[in-house]
Amino acid sequence: MMEKLTSENNRILIVDDEEEIRKALAKILQREGYEILQASDGSSALQIIRDQRIDVVLADLRMPGMNGMELLQSIKIMHPEVEVIIITGKGTIEDAVECLKKGAYDFITKPFKKVDIVKSITKALDNQKLFIENKQLKDMLEGLKQYRRIIGTSASMREVMKTVEQVSQSSATVLIQGESGTGKELVAEAIHYMSPRKNKPLIKVSCAALPETLLEAELFGFEKGAFTGAVSRKEGRFELADGGTLFLDEVTEMTPSTQVKLLRVLQDGEFERLGGIKTLKVDVRIIAASNSDLSKAVKNRTFREDLYYRLNVITITLPPLRDRMEDVPLLVEYFIQKFSERNKKEIAGISKQAMDALMKYSWPGNVRELENTIERAIVFCKGKYITLEDLPSNIVSSLESRTFISIPIGLPLKEVEKIVVKEALRYSRGDKNIAARLLGIAPRTIYRKIERISDDSKSGGKDKID
Repeated sequence: MMEKLTSENNRILIVDDEEEIRKALAKILQREGYEILQASDGSSALQIIRDQRIDVVLADLRMPGMNGMELLQSIKIMHPEVEVIIITGKGTIEDAVECLKKGAYDFITKPFKKVDIVKSITKALDNQKLFIENKQLKDMLEGLKQYRRIIGTSASMREVMKTVEQVSQSSATVLIQGESGTGKELVAEAIHYMSPRKNKPLIKVSCAALPETLLEAELFGFEKGAFTGAVSRKEGRFELADGGTLFLDEVTEMTPSTQVKLLRVLQDGEFERLGGIKTLKVDVRIIAASNSDLSKAVKNRTFREDLYYRLNVITITLPPLRDRMEDVPLLVEYFIQKFSERNKKEIAGISKQAMDALMKYSWPGNVRELENTIERAIVFCKGKYITLEDLPSNIVSSLESRTFISIPIGLPLKEVEKIVVKEALRYSRGDKNIAARLLGIAPRTIYRKIERISDDSKSGGKDKID
């Protein structure tokens, strides 16, 4: 027996061979506003599930033919997102444990109370919503694999990915700028592995991590006896990267003498090892990165102007995480997958309350801080989902602290509009329709404003918002 569906409310399928039980349950749940479908056996129930969307199944454990346990297993194979609640009048502890192991959301014994049924279904629907949201994030991550670990679907990150795809096919020098923790190294990796040089080495050097006296030797190598301790000849990073890519992180930390030698390599592809007289020639693509503004370093005379222009052939500027909050859910899902596997824990996702806290935090440490936060949460997580209890207190407190926008007096109206649009998107977790409702404007209007904000970023700050 099946009732005709007329709306998109939650659909509950009641499966029981006793008609009176089905009718009693249907009456209870219809009063709660649910759409009810009924089946007298497991086979009929499976046919209904094949034909249309079902959210929750209430199934009797003891039925002729296919019993509730067998029905449960079949449903989980067909549609893992459908929650199943098992009801029985003769259940044992062993039955309950077995049902829960096989994927049942709950196990209720007869005679049941109305409040218990309604409460169980409400929680099952919440759990299903969480399951679907996390599955959607997983599916989106699969679609981003071509960019390796660059995660994001925001307008600013789509622009970054587009640029990465275009420049990867050339040998042009690339300068990546952005705050610490925004993912500059990941962009360098993506450029290399999407380029014709992908089968050659990608050599990485952190200019800030090496003492001034060692950086030059690391980059260009040295001959035996070039300095105290040079007991044998050593090839430098340029030689190791021949035919491939050399990633120079924090280039502003280079000494003036190293800058001169780097300029020569960029101009002619030539250099000598320290203490050597033989000129070596290499074919290396340079990708440089800095978390400070190189143009300011040039003005302050701490960085050579001619080297700056050699490095600044193509510039990619990575936005801070606070300016692309709609990417946080995808990044969270990626880190959950990564650290669940690493820590050998089965974490299915994150609760809505925990995600809300992450969305309202400002992330001064950018993506790196978010990554560390999720790894910590997984270590402390005791269930299948990360909750507020698993997050640091400073992030949990952001739920209460960011309920208003602070705008300085004297800020141009167009800049105010930009801030308000971005905050509405952050608050709505990137949902443009919800953001539009929060601002009291039509969805098409917010799409237009987002596009103009993106255009403004590309044009160097010339406002284009109406």
